[in-house]
Amino acid sequence: MIKIGLTGGIGSGKSTVSKMLINKGFTVIDADNIARDVLVKYPEIIDKIKIEFGTGFFDWRGEFRRREFGNHIFRFPKQRKKYEEIIMPYIKSEIFKAIEEYEKKGEKLIVLDAPTLIENDLHNNMDYIIVVWVDNNTQVIRLKNRDRLSRDEAINRLNSQLSLDKKRDYAHIIIDNNGDLLKTKEQVDKVIDFLNVINK
Repeated sequence: MIKIGLTGGIGSGKSTVSKMLINKGFTVIDADNIARDVLVKYPEIIDKIKIEFGTGFFDWRGEFRRREFGNHIFRFPKQRKKYEEIIMPYIKSEIFKAIEEYEKKGEKLIVLDAPTLIENDLHNNMDYIIVVWVDNNTQVIRLKNRDRLSRDEAINRLNSQLSLDKKRDYAHIIIDNNGDLLKTKEQVDKVIDFLNVINK
């Protein structure tokens, strides 16, 4: 089975590219969805968060206040690292399980959509890497508008990931998403042609 890693940075437009691939019938494993699901599937993660970070990020019903927690850990890199050490083994395990299941079903090609594919060494398990790239300023503006963040908050979030310029060094294919949607779609169509060729 051919494994394609799709990555980018926050606000790069990776999710848009992922949707285009899904619409064309490609099987996409979404690491963000897995990250949300593991919190429900493995209650011990929440227990570990309470022990490490206290109960301040939980409301009176005991519900996890993810947005507030996210803002906190993006401000403090050491705290973010501590959180990633708790949750990443679960996310990776679920990703590998999903890949294995698709392989057993006879799927010939899958796409792993993961924002921190390279940071968490998942690129080593892929046959090809696609990086969705935009310049830094565009990334900050998009992130501010999308998540209603201040410039400082947006920059903190961007600094939590490997820069897109460094991610380019790992790419077999780069999609330049600085332009309009039509330009992105033209590039994605070329990627789809390539995927169809290697999938024959």
